[in-house]
Amino acid sequence: MDNSSFTPTINNNSDNPLLKEWKGPYGGIPNFADYKVSDFKPAIEFAIQEKWNEINAIANNSEQPTFGNTIVALELSGLTIERIQAVYGIYRSNLSTPEFSAVDTEMSPKLAEIEDRMYQNKELFARIETIYKSEESKELSSEQQRLIWLYYTNFVREGAELNEDDKKEVAKINQELAGLFTSFSQKLLAEENDQFLELKSEEDFSGLPEEFKNAAIAEAKERNLTVLGCIGNTRSSIEPFLTFSNNRSLREKAFDIFVKRGDNDNKNNTNEVLVAILQLRAQKAKILGFNNFAEWSLSNKMAKDPQKTLDLMESVWNPAIEKVKNDVFAMQEIVDKENGGFKIEPWDYRFYAEKVRKAKYDLDQNEIKQYLQLENLREGMFWTAGELFDLGFKQLLDVPVYHADVRVWEVNNKNTGEVIGLWYFDPFARVGKRSGAWMNSHRDQQKIAGNVLPIVSNNCNFIKGNSGEPVLISWDDATTLFHEFGHALHGLCSNVTYPSLSGTSVARDYVEFPSQLLEHWLATPEVLNRFALHYKTNEPLSQSLVDRIGKAANFNEGFATVETISSSFVDMKLHLTTETVDPHQFEKGVLAEINMPSEIVMRHRIPQFAHIFSSDGYAAGYYSYLWADVINADAYEAFLEGKGTFDKEVSKRLYDTVLSVGNKIDNEKMYENFRGHAPESDALMRARNFPVVKCS
Repeated sequence: MDNSSFTPTINNNSDNPLLKEWKGPYGGIPNFADYKVSDFKPAIEFAIQEKWNEINAIANNSEQPTFGNTIVALELSGLTIERIQAVYGIYRSNLSTPEFSAVDTEMSPKLAEIEDRMYQNKELFARIETIYKSEESKELSSEQQRLIWLYYTNFVREGAELNEDDKKEVAKINQELAGLFTSFSQKLLAEENDQFLELKSEEDFSGLPEEFKNAAIAEAKERNLTVLGCIGNTRSSIEPFLTFSNNRSLREKAFDIFVKRGDNDNKNNTNEVLVAILQLRAQKAKILGFNNFAEWSLSNKMAKDPQKTLDLMESVWNPAIEKVKNDVFAMQEIVDKENGGFKIEPWDYRFYAEKVRKAKYDLDQNEIKQYLQLENLREGMFWTAGELFDLGFKQLLDVPVYHADVRVWEVNNKNTGEVIGLWYFDPFARVGKRSGAWMNSHRDQQKIAGNVLPIVSNNCNFIKGNSGEPVLISWDDATTLFHEFGHALHGLCSNVTYPSLSGTSVARDYVEFPSQLLEHWLATPEVLNRFALHYKTNEPLSQSLVDRIGKAANFNEGFATVETISSSFVDMKLHLTTETVDPHQFEKGVLAEINMPSEIVMRHRIPQFAHIFSSDGYAAGYYSYLWADVINADAYEAFLEGKGTFDKEVSKRLYDTVLSVGNKIDNEKMYENFRGHAPESDALMRARNFPVVKCS
């Protein structure tokens, strides 16, 4: 087929820097030095109209619909708005201010509207349907057929076959949802920015590692507080405090501000917003012909059926509960021996889990942390990518960045020197940056508009500490670092023709597989011995400590599993119901139904569940982490069955069949091409040292 039959026209002489094409090396890079918040609104409005003009031109083309003049044309449309949205997303997640929030509130529904207008364009859908059903399409390449299928199914799923009244209603709902997602995100960010735990005396620092104490002091200074230190209301700050603080009453206060984010009696309470989101989702699903939003959400996922996900959760839940009971018993024994006089509560769990870990495995997280320097671990990730996939990394010092903390690396094939993309790294927490860790694709790899290199980023919220001192992170944070880098590699290794099939553009319950898989390499002796070096002596971890880490690998797995799966249960049940819910009663009811241990809370309580209320991304989809972990556990066994974790043959097969192919083929078939069979859930149970329980 002729891929060059359509060329979008970009004709503007505006001085607005956001409307300008990215210039410079690597096929162009964003010029952050030129952008201002005040540029976003006019740029977005211009680019939306430009995209709409392009869509209309495709839809109203008088020529017979072809792959080139319709599908390829759509792939090449909206280039300006894509560039703007890449920068817009960076500001929203990393640089949010009251000025930007005002723009975001106004613009998010408009950005949703352009998608609705495209999906509901009758003429455009008619062209896509004609191509999808034509005999000629069978002569195209498998990648082209996959792209046609993707467009057709996406249009149908978004309501292209509805009558005009229903289309209008769906569009109205989508725009309302976009506004509510923005409102939820802004309220949650405000809760995280505005709330903190004050440390007023030296006693308040009791038990805290020295570098964490220094970070708390630095944060108090940054906030211009008169107290000695403060603990920010983000996971990266609260969880270490709950793990190490000797002050039980302060642990309870820290726990309280964290689990009540979005659930306080103030203007940032999210409950009303999230209930409205749930109601609108249920209405939308009904109009689109589904019984509930969960059914609609899973219609383009690997799982397909909500019951399938519930069955998987249940198969893992009871073994995890039993593990928690045993762990809590061991913790309570310590409390009683110390004459503590209290029952283990959620704000005690991490603190006493550490005591059990030390007693059982002679392993202290504080001891391990002395070897986990952020910069060394980053080098360890680079080395791992080089060993597995022949990737090389070269830091660039002349690329514009959006914040002084951000650094950029060129990623290349270390054997040939061929550049494959750019990796941006934004590791530290700050006011205006949302909590958590994530990967973004600022530009997807593709080949229809020349060889377009991917630009991806990893964003974390590590605590910066004192200037000039190495940043030490916990084992959990190190695991997160490798996890997010797995997403980045998925984007960087992409080798497809069409951007809609690029990199991480796979089913939501498959996208977590490469990231969860890469976590395994952190614990390998090859990585630990080279890169886990003591921050003072530069000595590597002793073999004894490496062995103890290996023996304790499954310690606290019950806690992690219960914490995550409880959130997955609540998410799925929220989206299976069509009734208006009271968030508190619903959460309480589901947790009682599944026999949630009183010593643990959900990883994400409903009022702060950004995964499912800041967008539709993980709505009725939080189970994806467990689903992908089944795939990940099964995939890792391929290395163990081979020559070990750095088996070149297995890693090449992983690259060839998974990382480089994007969404070119059905995701189930993709996995079978790598593994030779469908993923087996028994592997997950073995990985977590749980008894094997068959799904029904």
